[in-house]
Amino acid sequence: MPRMAQGHRLRSGRFSETGRIYSITIICWQRNSLFSTLPQGRCAVQAMQGTSWQANTLCFVVMPDHVHWLLQLRDDARLSDVVQKMKSLACKRWRRLCGTNRPLWQRGFHDRALRIDDDVVAAARYIIANPLRAGLVRSVRDYSLWDAVWI
Repeated sequence: MPRMAQGHRLRSGRFSETGRIYSITIICWQRNSLFSTLPQGRCAVQAMQGTSWQANTLCFVVMPDHVHWLLQLRDDARLSDVVQKMKSLACKRWRRLCGTNRPLWQRGFHDRALRIDDDVVAAARYIIANPLRAGLVRSVRDYSLWDAVWI
């Protein structure tokens, strides 16, 4: 009998707390570079903006094969609903742009709730520096697919 995926274990104990800040990572299908052009990456950016009634985006970076997103939940929003909405909006835009019906995202997402004593700005700097660590650019200023409320 084939082994079942263990993704459900990631969701057990997941709790959405209004006002809580979460660091989210969402991976592209089979870790392919599906955001390799600026217009493709903008699909994810616009999708995050499309969830503004559910969450405040504090910062993000869209990498070629994944997205990092630091957000704060608004009143009565559920984290899984916010991420699902973002993934759905991005997928619709991306498929329209690319003229394909292939998958954009892997199932699920990784989240980390920041504690009250965590340095949010330091977490944002770490997220924004992803293109530097990946060797995509020499300066964050040279990378177009990121933003932060502090800038």
